[in-house]
Amino acid sequence: MEILGLDHVQLAMPAGGEAAARPFYENLLGLKEMPKPEPLRPRGGCWFAGNGVQIHLGVTPDFVPARKAHPAFVVSDLEGLRQKLLAAGVNIVADTAVPRVHRFYAYDPFGNRLEFIQDGDGFNQ
Repeated sequence: MEILGLDHVQLAMPAGGEAAARPFYENLLGLKEMPKPEPLRPRGGCWFAGNGVQIHLGVTPDFVPARKAHPAFVVSDLEGLRQKLLAAGVNIVADTAVPRVHRFYAYDPFGNRLEFIQDGDGFNQ
């Protein structure tokens, strides 16, 4: 047995958060909402995909945002994304702890931590 890839990443969100999720994940990150399977729709939440990446946002009772655990997205234009997120009022946290790795953290509308990283000299160390 071997792991062949990653199907999706699931992040939690509070009930009723779909309207806040869509502008962030679609307009700011450029992902497209994908239909949830019919049997899962009553649970709430929404799913997004783009360039082989899937993010599933699932409703969690007693929601607490993921402040440490996070997905890391490889992007083609880190600075362009940073400017776009800042213009939309999204808080950006720089991280230069790993030499030659270009990255920052941002938080989705629910406070979940997301990392954005661009290929560089220290990428995949």
